[in-house]
Amino acid sequence: MIRLPSSHAAITAPFVASSARFPGIPIGKSLLDGRPFHLSPVLTEASILPSTNSLALGGLGSGKSTTGKIRIRREILHHDHQAVVIDSFGEDNTGEWGALAHSLGGRVIEAGSFTLNPCSGLLPPEVREQLIRSLIAAVEPGALTYQSTHALQHALNHPKATNLNGLVDALVRPEDGRWPAAKLAEWGEGVAIGLSRYTEGSLRGLFDGQDATLPPTDLPILTFDFSRLDRNSPAIPSLMAAVSCWAEHVWLRQSTAVHRHLVLEEAWQILLSPATSELIQRLLKNSRKAGLSLDVLMHTLSDLGDGKAQDLARLCEVAHVGRLTPEEATIVGAVLGLPAWAIKEIPNLDPGQAVWKVGPQYVDIIETVRSEEEARLTDTSSRRRQAQEALAVPDLTLVKEVEEEEEEDGDYEGHDQGLPEPIEIEQGDVWAWEMPPNVVDARHYDVIEAARQGRCNEAADLAALGERQDITAHGINSDEAVSWLSTRAKVAELCGSPATATQLRATVSRMGKEVEWWTDTTAAGTSPAEQHGPPPAAPTAAAEPVGGRPGPLSRRTWPYVAAAVALALATAVVWQGAADDKQAAKQAAYKGVSATELNIDGVKTKSFADWSKDGQSVILSVSVDPDEKAKMVRIDSGTQTAHEETQPLKEGQFAMPIQLEVAVPVKDRYQAVQLSVMVGGSHWKPNTRAPHRTIEFRPDETAIDTETGKRLKQWHSRLF
Repeated sequence: MIRLPSSHAAITAPFVASSARFPGIPIGKSLLDGRPFHLSPVLTEASILPSTNSLALGGLGSGKSTTGKIRIRREILHHDHQAVVIDSFGEDNTGEWGALAHSLGGRVIEAGSFTLNPCSGLLPPEVREQLIRSLIAAVEPGALTYQSTHALQHALNHPKATNLNGLVDALVRPEDGRWPAAKLAEWGEGVAIGLSRYTEGSLRGLFDGQDATLPPTDLPILTFDFSRLDRNSPAIPSLMAAVSCWAEHVWLRQSTAVHRHLVLEEAWQILLSPATSELIQRLLKNSRKAGLSLDVLMHTLSDLGDGKAQDLARLCEVAHVGRLTPEEATIVGAVLGLPAWAIKEIPNLDPGQAVWKVGPQYVDIIETVRSEEEARLTDTSSRRRQAQEALAVPDLTLVKEVEEEEEEDGDYEGHDQGLPEPIEIEQGDVWAWEMPPNVVDARHYDVIEAARQGRCNEAADLAALGERQDITAHGINSDEAVSWLSTRAKVAELCGSPATATQLRATVSRMGKEVEWWTDTTAAGTSPAEQHGPPPAAPTAAAEPVGGRPGPLSRRTWPYVAAAVALALATAVVWQGAADDKQAAKQAAYKGVSATELNIDGVKTKSFADWSKDGQSVILSVSVDPDEKAKMVRIDSGTQTAHEETQPLKEGQFAMPIQLEVAVPVKDRYQAVQLSVMVGGSHWKPNTRAPHRTIEFRPDETAIDTETGKRLKQWHSRLF
């Protein structure tokens, strides 16, 4: 993607609250006006920002977690804040926040490595009761009634209730109180069964110890790592309830930091659980008085359904939204009150870019800037990058075989006639490719080398930065500024946009400037004036060999060669013109997205294809609303597959939408892809084949039913 300098972009982009500035840590830069963006919510006046809670949304690889980590790191280093992180996902069975926590002198507490006794005398009585109620709600939500709550309170006062085993005994065999023991035993049976999951069932070892060793409260950052647990295990909401109670009643009361952050990674698991949603809601509402900021990180708001959990998102005054599908962008925009232009930009954002909303008025597009150390500490895509690098390694065996075949051809005499001598690269030099020595500015070569290596977004960013700097220093019509148009043309050519390259070169030509400045072979160190001097004299023709016998290219041969060359050039021009017209038409139709809505087995599905900016992959996704009551959804594309079967809802649970996503590689940005969608409706039974449809998506907002060959209606067209 070729970007204008930010000074140009500011003319065409909406000018929304760009004059506002916030105090605090640096976050990045605005893509609307190029200015740096700072924000520490707690340092912002309450009249502008009533609460300091934040919400981060974005799809896989959008950079939301990276931005969240960078914010916490800088708040700790710059302002001595403290943070507690509930971390439930990462690579290699380790949490995402582990490296950052260790670098800041914090501690990582892994699930299963500690035992928390909810009946411990170290906890205040009201905390003990609330924590135990949360543990019961996590495994048996329907067990808590008015009668069972009274039975639980009565059992907590029993001398044996110093741990969960003693509490269960007090519930099963209570003593007489205000109510007879038989009635108390009947009332307490449900909660006793729920607590037995922690004393005798699969969750034993987490809360049934005799002693409680509470985590320290004076560390700069403390991470609770639940990544080794099954995501569907009730241990996760149980542990989250325990951590939330500890944070509210112990950590906040004992911490001496000027401000604290409670970070909820994969927050939908917390906000949807009856055991924790009430705790989090209370923390959100009381955060200002408690000197606390809740920083909530999750993929989409659809994960929260349409109930109370989604309402909690509205309590966050700061929101940054990375790349989402158009459907999700519309939902987020409606909940957060984003303007139409911002909603339209969300699906097109690159990694590290996000639409930020601060308070009721300020909206901007911010690109997070991180240092090399921060990049190392916040890297959560090492597996994906290693796979990409493995695919990028050339087949050296094939290269060797080709070289051996060339050597077997034997006669190389005259093979290299007319070619320049190879440039010998001294040890330590970095330019081992065909570009000449640096004659204008090393920044141009950095840009083109990045494009040659396939890092098109980085090349575009570097070119835009260099152009903006030279426009400021030398003027918009200067040779230095115009040379960036040629560089951007080369980047467009290398990144598969020949029509854009042609337009840029035409602009340079009309300005009377050198179009391809890098074709100069002037030695390094010469001045620009020397570079554009008269061309060297043409070499004299070689004399005919002695004896009158014509040489390989004698004077009598040149007219025929010239005619053949002229004919070949004319033919090439015609073919190239046709190819350029075809390419220009293809590029004009390119949208990079395609979506359609299909009814499969009585279930309405929305299927979406999103081509990546670099043209190397396509993200295919399917979403089904919970009202459709689908029992099973599966998608397949090539070797990639995703599958989900719904389970019967327990009391108090919310129906969740089904959202599946796969990423498939493509050769270029214009390649079509196919997606097979299989859906089991309300009558579908497990282990039976469900109806399916196969769709061919094309990047010009076209979707084809492969079985009938008919064009399907674009579902998302109304969003643009």
